[in-house]
Parts: sequence; structure tokens; C-alpha cells
Amino acid sequence: MAAVPVVVTQSTVFARAYKKLHPHQKQDVDSAVDAIASDPLLGDAKRGDLAGVYVYKFKSQSQLVLLAYEFDPKTRHLLLLGSHENFYRELKR
Repeated sequence: MAAVPVVVTQSTVFARAYKKLHPHQKQDVDSAVDAIASDPLLGDAKRGDLAGVYVYKFKSQSQLVLLAYEFDPKTRHLLLLGSHENFYRELKR
């Protein structure tokens, strides 16, 4: 049985943050997105106001980076990318 291809979409906020990254950081983010695409339960499920949102934490250039996303079986929607500072406040908007 062939695996169903996963469609990865991104919000404008995510795209804007991604565009500002250096090439090495973009490679780290691409690796994280590939990991999420293959196993969406890697991230931590959020509760309360952010129910349905998952946050995946990874290192890039020895700095912790958070990647927020939502998913269903066929799609992964990337919401926000950034450091921990003000991350959850931005995510609630």
C-alpha cells in the first residue's frame, strides 16, 4: 500500500520568519518539517486556548527553536517559528 503524500502548508507569519533565517538555520528547519511530516505526534500537544496546536522543539545553531503546527491525516499547517521569547503570546493572536 502506497503512503499518502502529506501536504505541508504555511501561514504568512511562518513564511516571514523563515525568510529571515540564514541558510544553515533553514536546513535545520527543513529537517524539523520533514520530521513533523512523517510523524506529526513528535510535538507537544497544547491545551486550553491553544488546543489543537502542537509545538516541536529543536536545536538550530545551539539555540532552541520552537515550531508550532496543526495537522490532520493529509496536511501539516505550519503556524509559527521562533525562539521561546514571546512565542506563546504571538501564537495566541
